[in-house]
Amino acid sequence: MSGVTVFVAIVVFYLLSCIKIIYEYERGVVFRLGRLLPVRGAGIRLIFWPIERLVRIDLRLITLDIPPQDTITRDNVSVKVNAVCYLRVIDANRVVNQVKDANYVYATSQLAQTTLRSVIGQVELDELLAEREKVNARLQTILDQHTEPWGVKVTLVEVKQVDLPEEMRRAIAKQAEAERERRAKIIHAEGEAQASTRLAEAASMLATQPLSIQLRYLQTLTEIGIERNTTIVFPVPVDFISAWLKLGK
Repeated sequence: MSGVTVFVAIVVFYLLSCIKIIYEYERGVVFRLGRLLPVRGAGIRLIFWPIERLVRIDLRLITLDIPPQDTITRDNVSVKVNAVCYLRVIDANRVVNQVKDANYVYATSQLAQTTLRSVIGQVELDELLAEREKVNARLQTILDQHTEPWGVKVTLVEVKQVDLPEEMRRAIAKQAEAERERRAKIIHAEGEAQASTRLAEAASMLATQPLSIQLRYLQTLTEIGIERNTTIVFPVPVDFISAWLKLGK
């Protein structure tokens, strides 16, 4: 009886050890005598070891930090760029069969680093700073094309930070300052041109109506009187002085 009890206990222990629980966010890849079986979904599954082997694959979104990469842009500017990559598994069978030890995160990380250096070397500094969305889209497209055979989907790649040398920062600051000065001079010149045009129109209008200048003088005197000034400096028309000179002769 003792031998039977031990045998039953061993069988019960073996059956209990064969019970595996797969969570909702996981998929189970099962090999039976080396052959691949259909993917096991969430729930309680029986894995008869050593005939069968279970590999768990996480389907949740993974955030992959791409370390800073020292590279040179197309216009020969040395920069240090880092980025972040978001990926998830879409086919658990391919991940296990295509990537050794199912270490797809490490494989994607290495691919992302080399791709980041390659893409940065194909763009100029101005494009990298001003059109970052295009650079991100190009990185995401290249990575997704290479990881798709692995059963991995790269959903998004974002360049986080671009570190420039101190000399380049000063050069960019000088360029921005010169650009602002140029715009200020253009705006000032355009204002002068518009003002001169308006003054010429006003002068031609006043020339057609001589009495309008006198009305303007009276309006100016009224405005000065409201301010209660003790001293009033008022211009005298040249035509008025020339008329008095003619009378003196």
